[in-house]
Amino acid sequence: MSFYFFLAYFVELNCFKNQLQYTMSKNANIVEKEDVVIRFSGDSGDGMQLTGTQFSNTSALFGNDVSTFPDYPAEIRAPQGTVGGVSGFQLHFGHSEVNTPGDYADVLVAMNPAALKSNIIWAKKGGTIIINEDAFTEKNLVRAGYDFDPIEKYKRDYNFICAPISNLTKEALKDFEMDQKSILRTKNMFALGMVYWLFDRPLCYTEKFFEEKFRKKPQVVEANKLVLRAGFNFAETIEALPMHYKVAPAKIKSGTYRNISGNTATAWGLIAGAEKANLPLFCGSYPITPATEILHELAMRKDLGVKTFQAEDEIAGICTAIGAAFAGNLACTTTSGPGLALKTEASGLAVITELPLVIVNVQRGGPSTGLPTKTEQSDLLQALHGRSGEAPLVVIAASTPSNCFDYAFEASRIALEHMTPVILLTDGFLANGSEPWRIPKMESLPTINVPFATPEDENYLPYNRDPETLVRKWAIPGMKGLEHRIGGLEKMDKTGAVSYVPENHEVMTYLRDDKIKQVAQTIPELKIIGDEDADLLVIGWGGTYGHLYSAIKDIRKEGKKIAFVHFHYLWPLPKNTVELIGKFKKVVVCELNLGQLADHLRVNVPKLECEKFNKIQGQPFTIVELSEKFNQLLEEL
Repeated sequence: MSFYFFLAYFVELNCFKNQLQYTMSKNANIVEKEDVVIRFSGDSGDGMQLTGTQFSNTSALFGNDVSTFPDYPAEIRAPQGTVGGVSGFQLHFGHSEVNTPGDYADVLVAMNPAALKSNIIWAKKGGTIIINEDAFTEKNLVRAGYDFDPIEKYKRDYNFICAPISNLTKEALKDFEMDQKSILRTKNMFALGMVYWLFDRPLCYTEKFFEEKFRKKPQVVEANKLVLRAGFNFAETIEALPMHYKVAPAKIKSGTYRNISGNTATAWGLIAGAEKANLPLFCGSYPITPATEILHELAMRKDLGVKTFQAEDEIAGICTAIGAAFAGNLACTTTSGPGLALKTEASGLAVITELPLVIVNVQRGGPSTGLPTKTEQSDLLQALHGRSGEAPLVVIAASTPSNCFDYAFEASRIALEHMTPVILLTDGFLANGSEPWRIPKMESLPTINVPFATPEDENYLPYNRDPETLVRKWAIPGMKGLEHRIGGLEKMDKTGAVSYVPENHEVMTYLRDDKIKQVAQTIPELKIIGDEDADLLVIGWGGTYGHLYSAIKDIRKEGKKIAFVHFHYLWPLPKNTVELIGKFKKVVVCELNLGQLADHLRVNVPKLECEKFNKIQGQPFTIVELSEKFNQLLEEL
């Protein structure tokens, strides 16, 4: 079965069309909007991630551009009703290009007082707040830290829709033989039904989801359907919602699309890389938030020849992957920051043996356990330098949930064609976020040319190198005439025999370093987004792309000149880096850390003076704060 055949599928849209015609005929009070931001929030057990995902998938299938941002606590189940236990899901969908999940929500759904308290700062003034008034009891208000009535205090600034969601859910399912706990688990679908009505969304996709997910539990299917419809019908009848809104489908390139998260895209990029290289894919990993879903996704793809091994720890995960690489597989291991630290010694083994290996690091807030479910970009220097000795390898980064596919594929290509470990950096924002993705055809992806040794290679020596790329050939064990020694001790140039000769160690160190630097000849040069004659250059990398791009776009709409470059290749740097950066009077580097890329560039770009703009809150930048900073710098210039 081919990779593309697995991905490609078609969605039946008749149910969308039928329900939209029904909705529009019953209610003519429809307001057209260009884009909308919605934030669902509630206790960790209230199903807000599922609710947000269903709305996102429905909007994506309807044809809107969508960007999402799940935001949830690290505790499996924090104390119920407390601010620390609030789980949120924000999504931004629109008729035109959407690059971020949005700064502030047009609609906030708060299932209890704690959800309102922790999320009201993300609601736009004048926006709509839908609350489950059944949860706003005196006990829950105190538990959330309120000593006043928040609805009374904030009603001048927001349009509150107070709905008895819990009681109406019970009423809808009064004839079902279900316990109260099971009944109340469906109340998130009542809220979803209300929001579906508010934004003229069809119910059919979510109903199909129930049928597939709970196909062995028909009562659960019918209960969720009934509550979803009850919420939809309730919204249609209440006076507080006199109209609903329509966001038309976006104008996008023709093709087959699906909504995809960064972790899923990463897994599929690795699968595609293996197929284009005509190699089996092996993943040896240990589960860690927020990278675990990559292992899960790969484990489901035995039909595509993927082999996965859930190791007992991070060290075993990377060591099994190195063994698989030695045996001729495209090998990968997945982790997050603390796990990358544990993989340090073994990654050095992959460097000295010069075996192809993809190490995916989904960054999170640190140090130590830190903020396991929050995003950060603070592993860059660890990726660049976190190994003993001189142990250079390639470091690249994805910048959107969907292009995690592209850079996982690119990491595979570089690892195989250059016989080196490659660290692919994503982050929690990209891993859990999602957006529509145009599924590529396999023939559109480049072939990966693996430098295999063959029995025809006379007098094979394991460290003989291509004179231009310095890449050694890959000899798979078991092939007659290609027997060779490999291991963690330093090797004699060409022969691979163990060597303690001082001069040889220096030769091999330079060769390994120069080989990585040669990769710069095969990667794209930096391109400027915006005005090439601007005085101010904004630099970013990784998951900050959407917010930086949106802020730059807004500033240029005001007639101001500003330029932007985003780094995907962090080592080696693109070969035009020094020349391009040197053109600008002022440079600002924006990162979710204390300035690691800025420091890296200062080392590698002579005489670079740059300003740092940093945020370390476990949250992405907002477009507002970026625009304010850039406007300030433009005024100073």
